[in-house]
Amino acid sequence: MLRRRDIVDKKMLMEYIDACELIKETEMDIKRLNKKKKTIYQTNVKGSNPDFPYEAKHFHIAGAIFAAGDDSQLRCEERILAERKASAEKIRNQVEEFINTVPVRIQRIIRMKYFEGKSWEIVATHLGRTATANSVRKEFERFLKEK
Repeated sequence: MLRRRDIVDKKMLMEYIDACELIKETEMDIKRLNKKKKTIYQTNVKGSNPDFPYEAKHFHIAGAIFAAGDDSQLRCEERILAERKASAEKIRNQVEEFINTVPVRIQRIIRMKYFEGKSWEIVATHLGRTATANSVRKEFERFLKEK
């Protein structure tokens, strides 16, 4: 089980944001790579029988636009992207698991301040009651210092 001081600090919250963005970017890279692997070049050519009677024929040619050696490079890149995505997903899942264990008010503060990038003043306004920017910031700092 993850302990509060082991996972949640401001740095880890920022890593969470970066991990979520990295997952999106890596998924786009994987789609680009898969599209590249599936790219087929097609064309028509004219030719004839090599023997008499020579008669004109049309041939349809299709194939991948990369060489056989490039295939191993594409597979290597695919593996690297999968590892990158898995690593980012691990960070995202650890933080999300932890966030689900903290009080709801702290969850709201984390979501608004770190995930949505709102100022302490706006967070305080959304929390309502008599919350001020300074009181919300101090409340969050006290939460991080708890063991």
